Amino acid sequence: MTKHGRTLVVGDIHGAWEGLKQVLGRVTLTHNDVLIFLGDYVDGWPDSAQVVSQLIALSKSNSCTFLRGNHDIWCCSWLTNGLTNEEWLANKGDRTVLSYSLINAEERTRHQAFFDGLLDYYIDEEQRLFVHAGFTSQKGPEHEPFIYNLHNDRTLLETALAMNGDMPSTSKFYPKRLSLFKEIFIGHTPSTKYGIDTPIHAGNLWDMDTGASYNGRITVMDIGTKEFWQSDPIENLYRT
Repeated sequence: MTKHGRTLVVGDIHGAWEGLKQVLGRVTLTHNDVLIFLGDYVDGWPDSAQVVSQLIALSKSNSCTFLRGNHDIWCCSWLTNGLTNEEWLANKGDRTVLSYSLINAEERTRHQAFFDGLLDYYIDEEQRLFVHAGFTSQKGPEHEPFIYNLHNDRTLLETALAMNGDMPSTSKFYPKRLSLFKEIFIGHTPSTKYGIDTPIHAGNLWDMDTGASYNGRITVMDIGTKEFWQSDPIENLYRT
């Protein structure tokens, strides 16, 4: 029986293959490592299609769990029916469309299957939740009345940030949504929004989106030790 190595959670990538390649090199990945990706693989830097191809390849050598982000939903819809929308294009979807001009039909079919197979959330055996954005139901993501929230909610992070940092999880005032899980790992909201380019830790929640879509970095964390690795600022990797 193969022994599992580390469990690594990966924040938003946004088409930055150069950044993903760099940070995985810094992690010194082995085939025993388990990876959990929090979504938003596309829209941003020029290599969205290449990122998806490389993730598919990585899943052949490592145990990988891929979650669905809001940008992935837009891209999947376009791959499925060929239709774009103004909101997606305004959020750098145009760069994703351009990246697919270099991908043949067979590879596009593999990509569509990849997007179709993404998970909306994942709960591991230690009651740790992994979700792209958040949830609003007091009973947890499986009871979320609007699936949109799993990919777009920011109130879970805002709740964690607003509470007293010294509040024990046993307090009757501890937010109900947070108390459902041992730990929660999210992406979606860039830490750079708060002037931070490292993961944000609030309560039992970790925000792993460290601004790769703009001038931030891609981050990978060992969820057991909380050691993390980062790419260089993505804009530095794509300067000509």
